[in-house]
Amino acid sequence: MNKADLLSCLSLLTFSLVLIVQPWSIVAQASGSDQDDHETTQIVLLGTGTPIANPFRSGPCTAIVVNGTPYIVDFGPGVVRRAAAAYWSGVSGLEVRNLTRAFVTHLHSDHTAGYPDLVLTPWVMGRNQPLEVYGPEGIREMTEHVLAAYRQDIDIRLHGSEPANSEGYKVMAFEVIPGEVYRDSNVTVEAFPVKHGLWPQAFGYKFTTPDKVIVISGDTTPSENVVSNCNGCDVLIHEVYSQQGFERLTPAWQRYHSSYHTSSHQLAEIASRAKPGLLILYHQLFFGSSEKELLAEIQERYEGKVVSGKDLEVY
Repeated sequence: MNKADLLSCLSLLTFSLVLIVQPWSIVAQASGSDQDDHETTQIVLLGTGTPIANPFRSGPCTAIVVNGTPYIVDFGPGVVRRAAAAYWSGVSGLEVRNLTRAFVTHLHSDHTAGYPDLVLTPWVMGRNQPLEVYGPEGIREMTEHVLAAYRQDIDIRLHGSEPANSEGYKVMAFEVIPGEVYRDSNVTVEAFPVKHGLWPQAFGYKFTTPDKVIVISGDTTPSENVVSNCNGCDVLIHEVYSQQGFERLTPAWQRYHSSYHTSSHQLAEIASRAKPGLLILYHQLFFGSSEKELLAEIQERYEGKVVSGKDLEVY
């Protein structure tokens, strides 16, 4: 574990102790603003991790909360408990039973391993309507298999002595194509294709709310679609790996990561053209470099505002 991850671990351990002692304490607004989550859009980083099993960085998951309604992008390991932690800390829209809409960028396991949890736990905690999930081809098949795997659990809860409702475990899975994929009174969501190695479909998402335009890259190599969809957006949330760390990898791992992900230098160029109000780094691969070094790699080539995202930060 490098120094940056160690400091992150200590920071989040302290935060976890605060939650135990004072569950009503408020998650710090990382943007420095004092927002009312019923009047403005909040971005809550529920998981900023990678396939690396770092207990202080849950699997990729971002919540966009608009007027108290949450919209989840990806559901990596830990999604529901991270949502509960944010709710206990004052983000009222992330009450677990409110998790009813989710969007998935692609079907890699680190982005989807929390799916059974997202399907079942909010139902057990009182969700009384089907979960809506939007994603690439294959999400329907994944959904069918998740429900089949938990058939006995669902049957016991429905027909045993537990007073479970008959709707909250159901899932409406929609396989999307590029363009507008969802709209309600709070938000319009557009999907756009990105390139992520051999995956036949991978998407980024653009959220337009009453007060913000937010673009989430998902896992991707450098993409013109990220640039065009951001185009001066308020917030760009983008994956990244350290260029310095990358240069220390074996040739095989260099071939892999360069065909699946975006380097710090490449992201600096993308952000310089996309011109977001704020660039948030997530799904960060350090490869032995520190968080400070990765940020410096971007800042030496990008003049805009950039932050390294951490679990449970709110923007």
